[in-house]
Amino acid sequence: MADTDGQRSTRDRRGWRRLGAFWVVVLSLMAVGAGVVQYLGPPTGASLAASDRKSPDPAHREASGMAAVQPPMRVPEQPGPVSVIAATRLVPPAVAGRDTPGPIADPDPTLLEPLSEGSKENLPRIASDGRTAMQVYAAGFDHSSRRPRIGLLLAGIGMNEAESDAAIRALPGAVSLGVSPYAAANGPAATGAAANDPGANGEGANSTTLTRLLATARTIGHEYLIAIPLEPAGFPLNDPGPSTLLTGAPASVNARNLDWVLSRIDGYVGATGVIGTMRGERLAAMTDQLDMILSALAERGLLYVDPREDHGPMAKVAISGIPVSRTSGRHVDLVIDDASDQGVADRAMIDAKLATLEQQARDTGSALGLVMRPTPVAVARIAAWSNGLADRGLTLAPVSALALPPAETPAVKLSERE
Repeated sequence: MADTDGQRSTRDRRGWRRLGAFWVVVLSLMAVGAGVVQYLGPPTGASLAASDRKSPDPAHREASGMAAVQPPMRVPEQPGPVSVIAATRLVPPAVAGRDTPGPIADPDPTLLEPLSEGSKENLPRIASDGRTAMQVYAAGFDHSSRRPRIGLLLAGIGMNEAESDAAIRALPGAVSLGVSPYAAANGPAATGAAANDPGANGEGANSTTLTRLLATARTIGHEYLIAIPLEPAGFPLNDPGPSTLLTGAPASVNARNLDWVLSRIDGYVGATGVIGTMRGERLAAMTDQLDMILSALAERGLLYVDPREDHGPMAKVAISGIPVSRTSGRHVDLVIDDASDQGVADRAMIDAKLATLEQQARDTGSALGLVMRPTPVAVARIAAWSNGLADRGLTLAPVSALALPPAETPAVKLSERE
């Protein structure tokens, strides 16, 4: 009996020793695991990037009804002496355009703010969820296409009702439209505006008609831009009209005139500087004044098309060596209906210009042409030309699909502002 009790006691001691050894191993493994995590640190940028790739991009989130989450659009003021250089409202770069086909959305109230307190006119703004006009109102385009891209901006829309309506209906949706502020639905009729534009003397669309024209354009898929009257070469003999931004005007006056222009219509992807046959050459050559305009457009989520040829990337001004313009945009490569001293552009001239634009696209991958007026001959030749583009290995693209993104411009802080 004593032997039996001793054997049982021995077995109990062995069981406890085994249980103790088990927990020693478990606790040791946990300690080793914690040490490994401490040594390796948090997930790497590559891991985070891989995680990000699993999420839909902003364009797909928009197409599926999900809110596109982006960083805050404005840099908050910092307390104390630390400040953000030269731009208290810098916005992060935004990519223009969208991939989804179909009609363009009607003006969205969340992308608008009143021109002034109690005003019925609106200015574009970046939505609280980060959506911008250059994304929401852009014409759909398959950005995966590797064919050379050709874009056309057809200006002068609204100054002649019959020509504008015919152009909107006859041309493919990938042709972008430039709308004159003097034909705008919200504004008063211009007096003496665009002396070189035959459609500016009483033939423009009235408020109801222009609203209908733009609604038709959105249904067909045309994106459109608002035209900004900038001081041209030969001013004041060449006078775009009221509220022109002038090189000799105070910055506050030009800013007020810019707001007036931007409040004329709603639902546009951006702005351009062509009015009639004038392209704002004199003001655009002053890079500090042009950058004020570009920065204002960037803060409102708009792209810009510079109607001047052969000027390379849009001018960006540096303050203390730091570029502050964050505008998506593009310059024009060729004016299709610029006849200069030869009178009105005819069929042969337009066909030759379109062929030149094709070659530029093949050489460089993309090309943007400007048509200054929607004349019947220009519209007819563009319609016939665009029908065969695909067979020639090219694709017609809206301006938003050709817009270059802004340069990276981090918000730089100074310890002291002088």
